[in-house]
Amino acid sequence: MSDKPHELISVIMPAYNEGSCIYENIYETIRVLSDAGYRYEVIVVNDGSTDNTLEEMERAVNEMGCLKIVNCRVNGGKGHAVKTGFRKASGDLVVFLDADLDLHPGQIQNLINILKEKRVDVVTGSKRHPQSQLNYPLFRTFLSNIYAFIIWILFRLPLRDTQTGIKLFKYEVLKKVFPKILCKKYAFDLEILVNAHHLGYKIAEVPIVLHFRRPMNWGRISLVDMSALGVDTLAIFYRMHITHYYDKIAS
Repeated sequence: MSDKPHELISVIMPAYNEGSCIYENIYETIRVLSDAGYRYEVIVVNDGSTDNTLEEMERAVNEMGCLKIVNCRVNGGKGHAVKTGFRKASGDLVVFLDADLDLHPGQIQNLINILKEKRVDVVTGSKRHPQSQLNYPLFRTFLSNIYAFIIWILFRLPLRDTQTGIKLFKYEVLKKVFPKILCKKYAFDLEILVNAHHLGYKIAEVPIVLHFRRPMNWGRISLVDMSALGVDTLAIFYRMHITHYYDKIAS
């Protein structure tokens, strides 16, 4: 891999009704990458927001540059938004970063360091890493632990957490994996990682610092969302181990 000043980092930031924080997150992301000396592009995807998210994105473009806006008129889910953003990405490395600032973009540097030091292809942030620092509702932690256990039973991934909203990939991994991805919402993270692991790509986890900023303990995840996540998770297992669907899809 080339030296840091020559790498292009693509940050894909999907956003749905994040008007209160998207500008600040864009600003912090650009500041972090600029201070680190990287070449970069930030791709923000408005996933059919009904608040002022798009207007705040446009304000950031006018003031900061180094920014691409993708506007999805209809809310299609986080997975759909990330896949749409990836079509605009041209970086050697691609970062997925949630738009809500629960995870500060300053943590991107640690993911890049681990990718190089361990010579892996994917690095994921993990809430369940013993060194992680979490300001996170206990009930959300409980649900996260249950889901992680289910994932281990079904897929035996070398990971403790698939759902944290900061991940780093070599571009080639996503180019291979994305044609296989069907999930459009929360389980798309799992589907990507399951397929990357199945194709033999090396994956590492890093600790994260997470400050849960939403006023509700549940955040935006409802019972309907959790049910859909469970159904999609079982569907991924079915496609991977029963029908072998993913092996039939050309990368």
